[in-house]
Amino acid sequence: MEQKTFGRTGLQVSRLTFGCGAVGGLMTKGRAADQDRAVAWARDHGINFFDTAASYGDGASESNLGRALNRNVDGLVISTKFGLREEHKTDVAGAVRESLDNSLKRLKLDHVDLFQLHNTVGQPDRHGNISADQILAEVIPAFELLRDAGKTRYLGFTAKGDVSQLHQLVVSGCFDSAQIFYNLLVPSAGEAVAANHGAEDFRQLLDVADRCDLGAIGVRVLAGGALSGTEERHALGMATVAPIGSDTDYATDVQRARCFVPLLEAGFAQTLAELAIRYVISNQVLPTTEIGIATLEQLQDAAAAVNKGPLPEAALAQIKRIQTELGSNPV
Repeated sequence: MEQKTFGRTGLQVSRLTFGCGAVGGLMTKGRAADQDRAVAWARDHGINFFDTAASYGDGASESNLGRALNRNVDGLVISTKFGLREEHKTDVAGAVRESLDNSLKRLKLDHVDLFQLHNTVGQPDRHGNISADQILAEVIPAFELLRDAGKTRYLGFTAKGDVSQLHQLVVSGCFDSAQIFYNLLVPSAGEAVAANHGAEDFRQLLDVADRCDLGAIGVRVLAGGALSGTEERHALGMATVAPIGSDTDYATDVQRARCFVPLLEAGFAQTLAELAIRYVISNQVLPTTEIGIATLEQLQDAAAAVNKGPLPEAALAQIKRIQTELGSNPV
């Protein structure tokens, strides 16, 4: 699989990142044998970036990934994440240190390549939202202590929340990477969209990250599964998913996803999921795209889609027309 340079880190990462989260569910609720088989297949086929978090399955994802890797991380890039909660705010440095230490124990590693903040960015509240100013003043110093101690090489965050504050964090120079929402239904991180687009406007955050030499990770590229074109969810995955491509519900996201079926009929892709993945990797400033999976077959299909390469210009032009139509009919 093709690799690209991950921003200023200089790391070479596969264009597909193995997501270990709960939306797909394999690494949180799957059988150990299936998890081990998927991780081994990924390594054998050039996927070298694995992303997990302490919150995924309350540590289960990290433990399962640690078992599957068995301390053999040669040539791999390993990332985990930390979410700051209300009770942590009296001792941010201590909470961050304790979380990463526990993550490393579960992963059976002495360090990770990337440690990311996993909070919604915005007006502070008891639900875990934290402002960009707080992050820069309180979280970054705690993260830097861990980096100086050799427990992580690079620092990142999930770009979810108030868009102006997300831009503030990207241009601050304090982070090496950002997880950025980008998909067929929410293309605004990669291109300008109309004011009435009907989904979150991230104001070309991918381009800003590229100019700042941040390593971007494309996330929610299947809109939590809606871009499969079906409401049916795998038993291992999350039973319900909040809408990403609309302001209503997951079913509406699925309905909007089906608007892209004409591209399948035109022969540009075999499935909506393939179309969605190839759309995202058509953006050349995006180094890697993270996919959450429930089965080895889903991983194999995602890898096959990446290896087919970007969509042709004719397909991208047709997608743009459909996105414009969806924007003129917001829900």
